[in-house]
Amino acid sequence: MMKLSTIGSLLVACGLVMMVGCNKKQPEPVTQIPQQSPEAVAAHDVNSVAGVHWTRPERWGVQPPRQMRIATYSVPAAEGDGEGGECAVFHFGSGQGGDIVSNIDRWVSQFENGKPQQTSKEFNGLKVTLVQIAGTYLAPSGPMMQSSGKKENYRLLGAIVGAPEGSVFFKLTGPAKTIAACESDFNRLLGSLGKQ
Repeated sequence: MMKLSTIGSLLVACGLVMMVGCNKKQPEPVTQIPQQSPEAVAAHDVNSVAGVHWTRPERWGVQPPRQMRIATYSVPAAEGDGEGGECAVFHFGSGQGGDIVSNIDRWVSQFENGKPQQTSKEFNGLKVTLVQIAGTYLAPSGPMMQSSGKKENYRLLGAIVGAPEGSVFFKLTGPAKTIAACESDFNRLLGSLGKQ
């Protein structure tokens, strides 16, 4: 009988400890979004990788670093557009990132019924494959490239640069009017490409 009362007492004691422990509120984690000064953002103004350099158009802003990107530039919205554009720069290393065709196919898959226009040019001794796609953009969000929603009347201007240390990818996307307004900036950026 003594054993049952001891076990019962232990169970009651454990129950009380659990009740007291469960009633304590756990401190909620504080999430703060880091604010960056203009100097800190300017420190992220990357303009070279893989043995090539370029000049960012003056009116394009510099965004904070993002996963998998060498640089991300913000492009001001054209009058009447609700949002601006974005130019993302990628480099995955020599022999990495896939071939030209698979990258163009991936960009095309980000548009409903996307029909790419593709040309090749040379800028200062660097071979560049240029791509244009227009239509409804299935805006990717996150590293797995799932869509964050459809954006109608969008354009993509892409450039795949054959750099000495592996391909460099420039992907400019945004509303059609905004991209039309900054197309000359994009072409000047490409014209500024050079080997280091």
